Amino acid sequence: MNLRYSIVKTPLGDVFAAVDEQGALVELRFLGRRTIEDSIVQLRNSGHALSRSRDSLEEVRIQVHEYFTRKRKQFELPVHLEGTLFQRRVWNRLREIAYGKTVTYGELAVRLGIPNGARAVGRANATNPVALVIPCHRVIGHAGQLTGYGAGIAIKKALLGLEGALSPELPFSR
Repeated sequence: MNLRYSIVKTPLGDVFAAVDEQGALVELRFLGRRTIEDSIVQLRNSGHALSRSRDSLEEVRIQVHEYFTRKRKQFELPVHLEGTLFQRRVWNRLREIAYGKTVTYGELAVRLGIPNGARAVGRANATNPVALVIPCHRVIGHAGQLTGYGAGIAIKKALLGLEGALSPELPFSR
């Protein structure tokens, strides 16, 4: 598949974004510990051809900007997800978590019909290829603690703070 990619600037750092020929989002990741080259190599190793194109990702750029300026609470971007059936089930369920709300890995597992599946849900959550659009940052540990986020806990905390999911008396409110 031919992909077009660009870098989207955010207040929390650069985000690598890639879309397919139809304009569907394939990847949206904070660079953080990764480099642009890491993202390109990973996609090429998955059989994709890539070319840089700022114009092809203008709608992604607009919606990400609207999110960070609190004008957008839900993304309206087409998404092309490549993953196992289980991963896609988890990712689809993640999209149901409302802006400013959080759920635990265990709660998400119960919603998927696998009450003892918190770890499996966590692994699928960690492979989410389109951060923000599929809000994996809204999933927290069983006692309300911040756990695992590919871009780092500081970015997860900042995203939850932006959305108003932080509570002064508890780590997070749901």
